[in-house]
Parts: sequence; structure tokens; C-alpha cells
Amino acid sequence: MFNRRNLAAVAAGCLALTAFIAPNVEAKPDNAQNRLQDLQVLSITDFHGALETGGTVTVDGVRVPAGGAAYLATHLHNLRDGEQRSVTFSVGDNVGATPLVSAAFYDEPTIEALNLLGVDASTIGNHEFDQGYREMLRLINGGCLPDGDGSGNKNSCPDGSFAGAEYPYVAANVFYADTDQTVLPAYTVINEKGIKIGVIGAILEQTPDIVTAAGVKGLEFTDEAEAINKASAELTAKGINTQFVLVHQGARASSSAYTATCESGATVTGPVVDIVAQISPAVDLVMTGHAHNSWVCSLKDPAGQPRLVTEAMSAGRIITEANLQYDPKTKDIVRATAQATNHLVTRDVTPDPVLQAHVKTYLDLVAPIANRVIGNLTTEATRTPAPGFGDSSLGNLIADAQVADDTIVGLYAAPQIAFMNPGGIRTDLDAGDVTYGEAFAVQPFSNYLVSMDLTGDQIYTLLAQQVTGANAGTGNKILQVSAGFSYTLGATGAVEGTVMLNGEPISRTATYRVVVNSFLADGGDGFAVLTAGTNRLIGGVDIDAFADYLAENNPTTPPPSSRIVKA
Repeated sequence: MFNRRNLAAVAAGCLALTAFIAPNVEAKPDNAQNRLQDLQVLSITDFHGALETGGTVTVDGVRVPAGGAAYLATHLHNLRDGEQRSVTFSVGDNVGATPLVSAAFYDEPTIEALNLLGVDASTIGNHEFDQGYREMLRLINGGCLPDGDGSGNKNSCPDGSFAGAEYPYVAANVFYADTDQTVLPAYTVINEKGIKIGVIGAILEQTPDIVTAAGVKGLEFTDEAEAINKASAELTAKGINTQFVLVHQGARASSSAYTATCESGATVTGPVVDIVAQISPAVDLVMTGHAHNSWVCSLKDPAGQPRLVTEAMSAGRIITEANLQYDPKTKDIVRATAQATNHLVTRDVTPDPVLQAHVKTYLDLVAPIANRVIGNLTTEATRTPAPGFGDSSLGNLIADAQVADDTIVGLYAAPQIAFMNPGGIRTDLDAGDVTYGEAFAVQPFSNYLVSMDLTGDQIYTLLAQQVTGANAGTGNKILQVSAGFSYTLGATGAVEGTVMLNGEPISRTATYRVVVNSFLADGGDGFAVLTAGTNRLIGGVDIDAFADYLAENNPTTPPPSSRIVKA
């Protein structure tokens, strides 16, 4: 396989901004300065299989196309050019919620692309568990799924083999339940031309709350900082003083600019800020993810000293470059001279031919599936609710498709109500013909549909959980609902007496048949009441229900936003 050290050289440039320079400190004596060695650290995060394009980034009010594996490779090559020592890391969510060009092949193309991009180590994110931890391990270790020539619009190993990742994955806080055995190594040690670097990985402790329960069954997720500190102590005991952390948990910057820095006035808030404050001072650099944000800050370690902390947006649109100096005498990083720069992965450069050929191979293979027209929309369907309403035209359309799906009927009555999580709706649909590839981009998770019985009282609880508990103050967990179901949403849930089904108020003591996707059925996004549903039946995949609905109701007029009224 190719890697970053033999990728073809191509002409290009990077749009960049120096994002952090540590405060001035007393200069070292010349002999100390002369022995320091430069070390470049490059990082990406939340790649999500963005092989063809990463989307856009807003620059000075203008949306600029960014990302794509071939363009990312060019920028990485140019950043490495002339550097004596350089390492590259990914901070999780490499796969999951991926475009069809990756998902149709079980995300094998993405792992192969990261090999070609020259990633030296990665941690895992919550989306690595979308298809379960065993599938995550297959992608890391290699091997083919026994699906013959493919099924369900998917095909493992179209060329007959899959070698897995050529770089190590690390995660210090994911254990097999009731054991002290981590699923992946807590850390790895990289020797970059004489500099030994300990790389520790971790993932958000709350992962079980935001993934399908079946995907993490048998695993335990522990406190991030505690696990990192244990690994750090082990590295120190081995004489590894240069230590970096890849933690798939993030924060959001007060500035929307991709160049946001704390030193230029931005502030960052989020779980990783508290985590970083607890991570051992032995750690020199913390690279974060999960929040799909872009920022660079100097945050205090427990000893009160500044430490570089970064996040590189998502989908290969941003590369964060940290420029560090290593002291061979102390075998450690000199933090006083550390600085970082955010680079926009523009698409105005020559794409790397190796990555371009890799992506084209899979685009050609998936074209017959992706380009097949499955229906037609008379008007656009968007994820944006109309003013004063909590539902959207696309959310309603998906819910209608799920309640109409016949795979979740079985021995039980047909569902009466469908609920769809808005976070599972990833893009909008334009008016006109809809291809399978476009529909898949809307629902890329391949969740199963699950029907169940809920009482009216449980439905009221479900609606309350949209705006209370874990979802209090978020404003973005309003479940989309199917035709015939409506209510008025107040500050703590549905207004009593407004919850209607086909024009009649639901009864708290009556039982109703409900369908949701498997993510919600397992209590995802804080909807714990759904785990209490009875007479559960697992049906088909959500994208198939959506595609079948569009085909059977062709042409389709998306329903208006009017089912959920905000009080």
C-alpha cells in the first residue's frame, strides 16, 4: 500500500492562519536552543468517509468548497514538504454517517484512503460503533464480510480482499465489561526519527447514550481523564516524556470562523474543556473532535501551565498543524515555543492522483446504485422547521415513510405513529428526481426500524424528554412525527390535552403502536422511555423504507411543517 511518504508530489498551496503562539518566556541558552529538534504534528477529525468532498467552509461570509480525499492528500503533502519530522493523526469518527461511495462498501474505502493519506495513529469516535464494535474491529484488522457479491446495496471486498488499517487505533477508556481489558490499546509509541512519541486515545464516556445499544453491548466506557492519566503514567514510567492525546470529545468556539482562537478573543465551551483541565501535565498536546468545530487554544493544565488544545472541524475540510520543538536532553516538548495553525483544505489545488484514482474506483463501482432514480418530489424537502413549528417537511416525509413500512408489522398491528430523530436527517432534498444516492445522503446510518407498544402516558413522557433532562436547553431534539399525529409543545413537554391522533386526543391509559429507528429504540439522544416499549419487532433498514415510499408515492409532495406547534 502507498502511504504519505511515497505519495506523488503535486503543486498546491494552503490557506492558513497562525492560530496560537505561546507567551514569551525567558530565552534558553544558545546551547540548549541549538539542540532543539522541530516536530510537525498534523491532525484531522470526524472524517466521516468524506472521500469525494467535505462540503463547504464559510470564509469572510462566503461558502468555500473544501475537502475531498484527493485534495486533502495534496495539502498534507505540501505541509510535510521540507519538514524533517512530521506525524499525522485522526481523532475519531473516521467512518459512520458516511456518503454512499464509502457506506456501500462497509466503509472499507475510507480506511484504505486513510492509509494512503499517511495517518500515523487514530482514536475511535462514537460513529465507529454504528455497526457494532465487532465490525469496528474488522475495519481495523481487515478481512471481508461473507456477503457474496453484496446485498442490500452493499458489497464488502469488491476486489476480493481488505487489509484493514495500516496505522494503530488507540482508546484508553473502552473496556470489555467486567474486565480490565481494553478493546483497543490505550496508547501507542511512535518513533519519528529518534523522537519517541506516546499517543493516547480516548472517546467520550457518554458514547452508550448516543449510539445503538446493540453496538456497544458488552462494553464499558469510563472517565476520559482518568483513563488518559493512567496511560500517561505508564508512558512516563517507560521514559516516554513526549505525550499527545487524541480525545473524541470537543467544544464549540464562540466565533464561527474556522480560524477561531482563544488568543484572538474566542472562548470555547464544552465537555472537553473540563477533561483537559484534569489531564496530566505530562501530556504536551491535546487534539479533540466530535463537535465538528474548528479552533486552537492554550488551556491550563492541572499545574497551571498553558497547553495547546485543538479541534479540526470535520470531513477533511481543515488540517490543524502544530509546530513543536523537542529537547533531546529532557526527551520532552518545549511548550514555550509551541504554536498551531489552521489550514483550509481548498479545492483550488491539483488533486493527488493516487487518492483521486482510489476514489474514482469506488465511485465507478457504486454509480449504478447511486444514480438509480427512485422517485420525484414536486417541491423541495428540507430539514428546517417553519417559524413557530417544530417539524420540517423532510422530517415529516421520513416519518410518513416509516409508519407506512410493512416490515415492522409482523404479528402485531400496523404502527399508528412514527417518531424520527432530527440528528439522523443529514441533508435536504431538492425538487425533481431523487436518486438512491441522494436519498442515502439523507439517511446514511442504516438503522433498523423497530415497532413497539407505548402507552399514552409513555408518549407524553417521550415528548417531555425532547426538552427536559439530557435535552434541556438543546433545542435540537424535537422528534419528527408522522401524519395524523400532532400536539402543542410547551417548555416542559406537550401541553396537556393537545396530543392528537387522527383528530382525537390520545388517552394516557390507552396503548398505541409506534415505530422508531433502532437508535431511538435503544434510548438514543436521551429518549430513555423508548427502551420500555413492549412487543418490540425489528423490521427493515430505514433507508429502504424511505426509498420504497418515494417509489410507491411517485411523484411525492412533501408534507408541510404543521404537525408540532410551539406554545
